[in-house]
Amino acid sequence: MQEIKRYVEENKQRFLDELFELLRFPSVSADPKYKDDVLKAADFVAEKLREAGADQVEVCQTAGYPIVYGEKIIDAALPTILVYGHYDVQPADPLELWHTPPFEPTIRDGKIYARGSADDKGQFFMHVKAFELMMKTNTLACNVKFMIEGEEEVGSVSLGPFVKENAARLMADVILISDTSMISMENPSIETGLRGMSYLEVEVTGPNRDLHSGIYGGAVANPITILCQMIASLHDENNHITIPEFYTKVVELTETERTALNSAPFDLEQYKTELGIAEEWGEKGYSTLERNGIRPTLEVNGIWGGYTGEGAKTVLPSKAHAKISLRLVPNQSSAEIAVIFQQHMERIAPASVKVKVINHHGGEPVVTPTDSLAYRAAEKAIEDSFGKTPVPTRGGGSIPIVALFEDVLGIKSVLMGFGLNSDALHSPNEKYDIFNYYKGIETLPLFHKYFAELNK
Repeated sequence: MQEIKRYVEENKQRFLDELFELLRFPSVSADPKYKDDVLKAADFVAEKLREAGADQVEVCQTAGYPIVYGEKIIDAALPTILVYGHYDVQPADPLELWHTPPFEPTIRDGKIYARGSADDKGQFFMHVKAFELMMKTNTLACNVKFMIEGEEEVGSVSLGPFVKENAARLMADVILISDTSMISMENPSIETGLRGMSYLEVEVTGPNRDLHSGIYGGAVANPITILCQMIASLHDENNHITIPEFYTKVVELTETERTALNSAPFDLEQYKTELGIAEEWGEKGYSTLERNGIRPTLEVNGIWGGYTGEGAKTVLPSKAHAKISLRLVPNQSSAEIAVIFQQHMERIAPASVKVKVINHHGGEPVVTPTDSLAYRAAEKAIEDSFGKTPVPTRGGGSIPIVALFEDVLGIKSVLMGFGLNSDALHSPNEKYDIFNYYKGIETLPLFHKYFAELNK
């Protein structure tokens, strides 16, 4: 541990400078205008893997954005760790809500403010620097493979075919991912499950053109009004989702499992204060931790239609739109839920409008084992680094490729994230604590060490 701390201390400014270089690329995979920047980010990642000591580094072309691959095989008899991360980021909009430019990383109060700082550039780059550390100090205990993609924020469309075509190349004993969060640095945790997702868009069409709201208002259905009514009907008075068959395959936790989940340190009053809300909201009969991790949800991510520019325009719009994400729990299928949702929206739409549902992308829920050698290695590494045993928790977010890896490669994952729920992922002013960044670089070599020892 002392050698690890010494190397980090001697190189900490360079580690930070290189992360800042990566964060300056506006690698927004959802917006084609950033294509060149996404490609430049991929090249940068490949360059840093080579500098760290990786072999066979390649920017692998796909039908979409490239996947950066690299490896270091020191002994075929040793276990192999496959590190996954993503260099693409969410759009930074709305830009006016950022206190500093989203792609010009800024330090305030010991935190790095930039788009992608926590999701996932700051977190996957810890693995690159931890690998460099192990190479430079001759302490690499396992074989390592890296697979860093550029489409995670748009559903990892190209990753499935790549994994299937390169299954032999990607074979490993465990997949190590840092794209999740801990309860806090004082109360470290390891996520042992993730929700799946169906991401859909709804389009409601009324008249064949925009109409004068005075001449036609009250006689022709307003698509915005109808869409709002339809969305409002998707939850009942207990905030339970009303779509028939939605809960049919949901796996309920036992009372023992629910008690264990709710034993994790959680300050509800601090949670509300941080978010600026007077009360929490959610499905009746479940705690906030349960609503965030073990229950399926339906959220409207965006809604628009009609005139939203400056001044007034009295228009009855022809169309209205909404983007909706459904977070799913074990046994729910993203494809099945997408069909159920589409059928329900078509069923509840009045005859005065037409409804179209577009299925953008989806991913499956996953639960990772807590009795595996990999989990024990992560637990021991965090115990050494933090001086405290990590708590197992369930994550509310989605990393669709975790289920893909298990299905195609037959490999389980360990979700060893160092972010915090307060990092404003996908929001303006995303941040990542400098302490967490360095702490991750210190802790990850210990995982490699213990994973090798436990596999002997």
